[in-house]
Amino acid sequence: MPDENAVVYDRQAVLRDGTPVHVRAARADDDRRVIAAFGKLERESVYTRFFSFKEQLAAADLERLHGGDGRRGAAIVVTLAADEDTVIAGASYAVHPGPDGLASAEVAFMTEEDYQGQGLARLLLDALAGIARTHGIARLDAEVLAGNRAMLRVFERSGLPMRSSREDGVVHVDLDLRPAPAGHAVDAPAPR
Repeated sequence: MPDENAVVYDRQAVLRDGTPVHVRAARADDDRRVIAAFGKLERESVYTRFFSFKEQLAAADLERLHGGDGRRGAAIVVTLAADEDTVIAGASYAVHPGPDGLASAEVAFMTEEDYQGQGLARLLLDALAGIARTHGIARLDAEVLAGNRAMLRVFERSGLPMRSSREDGVVHVDLDLRPAPAGHAVDAPAPR
């Protein structure tokens, strides 16, 4: 029986190269699809995502796909529209208290190499930001390897107010989801 508290998200989209995709909330039966997608990642992509080399996903990694009610966490996957069984990307967030007492959520992304550079990270970030706002989360944060310029550009071009700091080759990114105060303009998102 479906969880009535689960995040609801379901959109069709088209990648930069014209590939139609389905962007949706992750489901309990997605484990095998995500494991298959992970198995297609190159070693460097695994390191960029997990900051270490790993041969397989741990139970904790898969757990982020389950029970996403938006208030504690959420997970989104992207499948090919022509093959709903093939996950090509995914993202999730896990909520934690921010340093100022406001709810924050750490985001994580994974995109299969064949589909990198097609706008998937932006689609996923937009989806997670919308879900997080709906559930009262004030900011999204991420730890990104300094060499991962593509992901840093996604955050920089998101149109969300961003703060970042760098330490030991890792960039900590904070994206503010709260509405801009009256009289303060927020940059529009950069074109995709």
